[in-house]
Amino acid sequence: METSNANQYLTFTLDNEQYAISVAKVREVLEHTKITKLPRTAVFMKGIINLRGAGVPVIDLRLKFGLPETPITKDTSIIVMEVESQDGAVVVGALADAVHEVVEIDEKAVEPAPRFGTRLAAEFIKGVGKKDELFIIILDIDKIFNAEEITAMAAGKEEAQAVTA
Repeated sequence: METSNANQYLTFTLDNEQYAISVAKVREVLEHTKITKLPRTAVFMKGIINLRGAGVPVIDLRLKFGLPETPITKDTSIIVMEVESQDGAVVVGALADAVHEVVEIDEKAVEPAPRFGTRLAAEFIKGVGKKDELFIIILDIDKIFNAEEITAMAAGKEEAQAVTA
């Protein structure tokens, strides 16, 4: 029996570019919903949403990457994912212009992150996958946030839960 070296990724758009994250990190995809703003948070931190009674911090990946703020349209989605930190996993929502589909990309079709020519820091990128004739930037979601930011997101979630209790 032949084993597949393909990995599954959820693809989405940010500022007209195709991105992907491993489906193993994705909990669910939601339509855009009301986001409650939290005071004194990072610019990219949009606030929290209520997900079945739990507060989930929502970030704007565009702002985190130094791009213009995500415009809210009918296609805007929130990707709920699990981000690993040294203190364990934190559930975070990320705004995306549009979510597309789950694709399989063979490991052999993934090239290392380019050291130049990309708007993102190379440490955020696992690699660049090629699917059909498109290049898809595969993000390393665990490296996008530093420990301080993860702690702030977790604290914002706890603060929100104290308010709703």
